[in-house]
Amino acid sequence: MKSKKLENAEENTLKVSQDIRVRFNETDALGIVWHGYYLHYFEDGREAFGRKHGISYLDVKAHGYVTPIVKSSCEHKLPLRYGEIATIETTFINTPAAKMIFNYKIFNAEGDLVCLGETIQVFVDDNNDLSLTSPPFFKAWKDSNKLI
Repeated sequence: MKSKKLENAEENTLKVSQDIRVRFNETDALGIVWHGYYLHYFEDGREAFGRKHGISYLDVKAHGYVTPIVKSSCEHKLPLRYGEIATIETTFINTPAAKMIFNYKIFNAEGDLVCLGETIQVFVDDNNDLSLTSPPFFKAWKDSNKLI
């Protein structure tokens, strides 16, 4: 039985799943996905998340901000190979800080966990200044998604 706190946290979780097919150019001489491409897959997940939940890079840019990544992590569990279909599950982690945190799980076609990851992005305005508080549009987005 789940606790009430856990149930409420799951209700306020925004996520998206995106399927990708491993391309030949993403593999190394061993025929497996080169480790650097997992960060590309994370970006595919963020792009899908932004489109689904109304906070794409273009939406952020329209409000005068960009969101550079300041930290990324990737933990490899199993390899992916050329031609395989993988699913990227991207979850927004709510925080009161002026940042966007995403967690990633990548699964192979059999449903096995291939990779875990996380990225942290901050808000930088058009003057290239770091925002120490959440921009108004981001607060409004969080409010509209009941992420307070």
